[in-house]
Amino acid sequence: MDQIQHKFVQVQGLKHHVAEIGAGPKVVVFLHGFPEIWYSWRHQMICLAREGFRAIAPDYRGYGLSDPPPVPEKTTFGDLISDLLAILDFLEITKVVLVAKEFGAKPAYMFALLHPERVLGVVTIGAPFIPRAGPSQYPKHLPEGFYISRWREPGRAEADFGRLDAKRVVRNIYILFSRSEIPIAAENQEIMDVVDLSTPLPPWFTEEDLATYGALYEKSGFQTALQVPYRSLYEYLNITEPVVEVPALLIMGDKDFVFKFPGMEDYIRSGKVKEFVPDLDIIYLPEGSHFVQEQSPDEVNQLILTFLNTRIWS
Repeated sequence: MDQIQHKFVQVQGLKHHVAEIGAGPKVVVFLHGFPEIWYSWRHQMICLAREGFRAIAPDYRGYGLSDPPPVPEKTTFGDLISDLLAILDFLEITKVVLVAKEFGAKPAYMFALLHPERVLGVVTIGAPFIPRAGPSQYPKHLPEGFYISRWREPGRAEADFGRLDAKRVVRNIYILFSRSEIPIAAENQEIMDVVDLSTPLPPWFTEEDLATYGALYEKSGFQTALQVPYRSLYEYLNITEPVVEVPALLIMGDKDFVFKFPGMEDYIRSGKVKEFVPDLDIIYLPEGSHFVQEQSPDEVNQLILTFLNTRIWS
C-alpha cells in the first residue's frame, strides 16, 4: 500500500484526489462504486503496476479526499464524466482502459460513448451496460423498502445514516451488499436497522479496511454519494446510438444480489447486453459477491490482466 502515491488535481473548480502507481504508456483508470472509494482498488492497482501498467484511481467529487461540489444535490453523472476527462487532460493521458465497479459502469460506458477516441476498452464488475431503455426501472417492481427507493427519498437516508458514525454506516452497507439477497427494509424499519449489531464483517474485509473507509467518509460525508448514484439514477445523457464498440469485459459474482434485480439476470445471461456492447466477454465467479475485486483479488486481477494482454495490448 505504501507504494501507491497520492496527488491532488485541480480541475472543474474542485481539488480531486487521485491515487496512482506504476508508469508507462499502458494506463488503466479505476472508477469506484458505493460505498467504495479509491481504496477498493488497492489489490488491482498494485498487481497491475507490477505487470508494467500505470494504474490510476480517482475519488469522485464529494467522495473520499476529493472536494465536495458546492451544491451536492445538483451533482450529476455528467459531472463525473466531465471530471474524468479533465483529469486525463491534466495528466496528459490520451488513451485509457476503464475498469469500473457497480454504478461506476455508467460513467465508464458513457465516457466511452462520448469520448471514444480516449478509450481502448472497458471492464466492469458487478454491473453491465444498461441503456436508458433497459432494465433500469426495477425500483417500480420491488417493495417500498428497497434500499435504492429509500435512498432516493430526500432526507431519509441522511436521517438513517445520521444516527450512526460513518464507520458503522460503511460496515452495515458492506455486510448488506455482501449478501445474495437485495437489501430491503420492512415498512417500519430503516435500511441501517436491517443489519444486526453482532453481525461480523465479511472475512475478506478487515477492521483495518473498515477504519480506512470510515475515516474517508467521516471527511466527505454521504451527501454527494446519495446524489450520485441514487438520486441521479435516471439521468438522461443525449446519446442517440448507445452501442459501445471497444472490447469489453463484464465480471459478475454469481452470488451478487444485483442478479436479483427484476430483469437483470436474464439481460446478462441471455446475452441481450451484447446488443449494446457487441465485443463483450462475460465471466461469472461462482462464489463471488458484490465485492469480488476485494473478496477474490487474485482471481479478478488475473481476469483483468488477461483482458489487457490479449484484447488491448496483445
